[in-house]
Amino acid sequence: MDSVTQAALGAAIGGAVLGRRLGRKAILIGAVLGTLPDLDVVLDYGDAVANVTEHRGFSHSLFVLTGLATLLALLCARFAPTKNISLPHWWCFFTLILVTHPLLDALTTYGTQLFWPLNVVPAAWPIIFIIDPLYTLPLLFAVGAGLVSLRVRKACTWGLVITCVYLALAAGAKLMVEQRLAPVLAEQGLEDAPLLIQPTPFNTVLWRATVVDGDHYYESLISVFDSDSQPRLESLVRNAELEEPILASLQGQRLAWFAGPFLRYEVRWLNGKETLIATDIRLGFPGFHPFSFTLATREDERWVPLAVSEQVQSSRSIHMTTLSRLAARAAGNTSALCASDFVEQQWRAEHIGYRC
Repeated sequence: MDSVTQAALGAAIGGAVLGRRLGRKAILIGAVLGTLPDLDVVLDYGDAVANVTEHRGFSHSLFVLTGLATLLALLCARFAPTKNISLPHWWCFFTLILVTHPLLDALTTYGTQLFWPLNVVPAAWPIIFIIDPLYTLPLLFAVGAGLVSLRVRKACTWGLVITCVYLALAAGAKLMVEQRLAPVLAEQGLEDAPLLIQPTPFNTVLWRATVVDGDHYYESLISVFDSDSQPRLESLVRNAELEEPILASLQGQRLAWFAGPFLRYEVRWLNGKETLIATDIRLGFPGFHPFSFTLATREDERWVPLAVSEQVQSSRSIHMTTLSRLAARAAGNTSALCASDFVEQQWRAEHIGYRC
């Protein structure tokens, strides 16, 4: 999640746990500690793939954060001027503020290495987009009310209750989408194929489903307001035959560990050479995926892995036309937007009145 949300969550938890004893200080401490795990973004691992896949690593580990919380609790119990707070209360205060940061991140698509240093695939149970105003605003209002009214604990507790209910509703919406999609997958023999269902930007009403099947993958947009209309799968090509040279490099293996089967491959002409590029298709939309990496170049009729990968910047941008169609699609207009043409549709809509 974004830094504002994490700061608001930390502040609300701090106020709910020790607001009665620390007052406004509990909110301020919570806000600072709530953003602490994301400081790993300033680290440069010397490689584009490493920078992406190492983020949400050691600084988001439940082991590391629990240890840090224990240390802070011991120090505060020994040296803090406030003597009416016991060690268990300090420990709950610091632990809840710190560990809820990666746990919330794990509810997004990107994935979080909760069990670092164990070499476990990043945990990702996406039920919320990385920026969701309907989750963040109740926390901000609650924290603001606590700072102004001095009823810190009550205000912050209400903020947490509201956001927990919102997450429960998001989980319910995802379950509804899964049940609606299941018959379509079974009909096409894709019930056992790798499947990712995630919310689209800034909402939990419209969901994007991605299904991988060998050299192809399928995309679908499904709204909770689609009534009885059957989801439609749109087929795209992964170029799976290019996977072997990708996996010949350490960066390619790392990316495959991070993204699993949700990778697409292509060849582009960059800097005067044929370049092999891998794209994480989990993030963004078809036509606008922000995480693409150079992994090999063509030399003497063979692919040679690059020593250092680079991130390929997308030249495309999302215009207001597409965002308005995204809103219409969320409202249940099935012809407003196609998953496979999320960005390209802007041109078609403006020039030839495109409809799905």
